[in-house]
This record gives sequence, structure tokens and C-alpha cells, in this order.
Amino acid sequence: MPQRADRYGDKLRLLHVHAHPDDESSKGAASTAQYVEQGVEVMVATCTGGERGSILNPAMDRPDVIARLTDVRRSEMDAARDILGIRQTWLGWLDSGLPEGDPMPPLPEGCFALMPVEEAALPLVKVIREFRPQVVTTYDENGGYPHPDHIMCHKVSMAAVEMAADGSMHPELGRPWQIDKLYYSIGFHLERTQALHDAMVARGFDSPYAERLEQMKKRPSMSERITTRVECADHFETRDKALLAHATQIDPKGAWFAIPLDIQKETWPTEDFELVRAWVDTETPEDDLFVGV
Repeated sequence: MPQRADRYGDKLRLLHVHAHPDDESSKGAASTAQYVEQGVEVMVATCTGGERGSILNPAMDRPDVIARLTDVRRSEMDAARDILGIRQTWLGWLDSGLPEGDPMPPLPEGCFALMPVEEAALPLVKVIREFRPQVVTTYDENGGYPHPDHIMCHKVSMAAVEMAADGSMHPELGRPWQIDKLYYSIGFHLERTQALHDAMVARGFDSPYAERLEQMKKRPSMSERITTRVECADHFETRDKALLAHATQIDPKGAWFAIPLDIQKETWPTEDFELVRAWVDTETPEDDLFVGV
């Protein structure tokens, strides 16, 4: 069990900040489910409604789904929330979409990624002050991948953590709250992807990661930034159920499920994070987000 501290009573609280519905299930969902099982209260703050997201599951690429995509994605989020056992809140901003083309088209007016950062951070400041998490997770400065909403999620998270702790800023949003630790979630990094690829090949299976590995090797490795590995393989099934709840975004026959669970559990049983800032004493490497709290 995570260590508890007197100033928090008997309840630890973890806040994940995500750009879209489904991100909470594709990034850190197994460790989330594990912390919930251990009695930690977990909240997900979702920046946008995913209104401009593509439908990535062919079975859901239907006119009736497209016509009511916003409502469908909210229903999917409700289902994933219940599977993970978390609380979830919408920050209320509009999905920016993922621009494609050469030249790249402009982002749509009024979207999340074009908002002033301090304005976009205000709903998250309110969430932090009301929920009072000891630990917050978000994305790195590149958004995990360069989607404009993911990059903006990073900016907003960093700003909101600072603003929430400053009693002179927006007192109407609640009493100030200083978190203890701030992390970046690190998902498909080179070390993990290579290990899963090698495990599949060693067992005589086709690996879905051959092309991805070649591309990853051309970029700076996030593996070197990992400070914290949370062992949570017993909850990989829960993660997958939460993923499948986002039926518009997850193809059950796609790459997400190409690696058998037994190979995943044996080869890479952790979810990985980078400790970015700590306001408590801790030492890395860690095996728990609440070390020092």
C-alpha cells in the first residue's frame, strides 16, 4: 500500500490530466486500477470532449455514430470511468483535431490549443483546489506525441499546478492547494517497445512494432527519462476493458491488442513515469507515485 501522511488523513488522491476521452485508458490505466484497489481516490480531468476525433474502429464508422459523436464519446467515457473505478470531470474545452496536409491547415477557431494558457488552466485550477490531490500526472512537453491538444494539456497542467498553489491567484476558485509530486506519463517508449518486439519474435510471432521501432530510433529516447516504474500487470485486463469501452477509438483487432497479455505481463509488467517536480523528499528510482508523501 502507498504510504500515508497525517496532513491528508487516511485518503490519498491522484489526479490524471488528459486531453481527450480514451487517453485515460491508453495511458496509465493499469496503475490507475491498482491504486483504486488500494484505496486511493483517483480523478481524471479531461480537457476536451474529443469532438473532432477520427473514428478509428471500422465497425463504428457509421453515419449514426458520426452524427452524434460528442454524445457517443461521452457515453464511452462513462463506461471506462466505471470500469476503472475513478471519478472524472470535463474541463469543457473544444477538441482541436489533428491537422494533416502540406501546408498544414490552421487549427479551428475557438479550439483548446489556441486558447491563452492561463485562461484554459482555470477549470483545472478549480479541480486541483477542490480535489486536493497529492500527485498529478500529465504529458511531457511534446504531449507524448505532437497532437496540439496533448501539447496544450501539458502547458495547462504545468500552469494550473503553479496557479492552484498561489493564494493570490483567482481566490474565487477555492483555497490554494500545493500538490506534492508532478509526473509525466511515459507510454510506448523505445525500451518497452523493443522488449515487446523481441519477446514476440523470440516466440515465433509477428511483431506489430517493427516499423514503429525504426521511427522511434530516430527520435530522442524517452526511456532515459523514466524515474518511476509501477508494477501493475495484474490490472492489464482492466486496462484493456477500459480501452474497449472507447469503441470509436479502439479497434479490437488492432495493434493495441496484438501482443498477448501473458507476453506483456512477463516482458514489461510496469507502467512508467517521469518525476518532474517534487515538493516532498524522495529518491529515484521509485516504484510508487506516492513515495515520500
